Amino acid sequence: MKFCSKPIASRSKYNDVVVQCCHLAEGHDGKCDEYPFLRHFQSVTPNVANKIKRDATMTTGAAWKSDDAGPNRILRWVMKLPDEELAKYSLDMTKLKPGIVAKLREKAADYDSCIEVSIKLTWLAYQMDNCPQPPQALIEYLESFHGKMKSSSTVCEICKLPMSFSDFSLAVRGKAEIETCHKNPRLHNAENVGFAHRECNIAQGAKTLDEFYTWIEGILSRKNS
Repeated sequence: MKFCSKPIASRSKYNDVVVQCCHLAEGHDGKCDEYPFLRHFQSVTPNVANKIKRDATMTTGAAWKSDDAGPNRILRWVMKLPDEELAKYSLDMTKLKPGIVAKLREKAADYDSCIEVSIKLTWLAYQMDNCPQPPQALIEYLESFHGKMKSSSTVCEICKLPMSFSDFSLAVRGKAEIETCHKNPRLHNAENVGFAHRECNIAQGAKTLDEFYTWIEGILSRKNS
């Protein structure tokens, strides 16, 4: 699909970092929309729409607020800027601990990759058990990127058990039962993302999926020896 790509104004203080644009098809009718594929979720389950957009475009939040904990969520494409550019936005990387800097840099991704991730996550969410039925036009939009959609086919990227859309509503104190996960925690693109149960995502940690499975195999081998 060729996008409209007309610029969309942003109120963010980072709006000069990239040109955010319309992702409706070229030649569309009506108003431009940066996230047209989230319109339906926004109307029926806004918490899911907001989660997909947040996970696709923002770094993870800091566990606490302090000068050396780093920014509590920031646009991923902003974190691709060099230190001297970030300083212009009152983000002094030299004051942060090396581990925090490394984590923020690992979460960086360009704008187009973040949009592609949000489309992929939307496509996966609509294929969960108990998911609301999307409009036909939206199905065609999503399938143009990632292929045929099949009801109740989305599984946890880590344990491979089926995922239920209703689990999105089970967040307690900000901790969701369904989390966005990465096959390689250091890459943020459509090929590398999926959904996982919170406990599975925690278990994977900083390992790639291949490293995680090898680790589990080693444990089972030692247990059974």
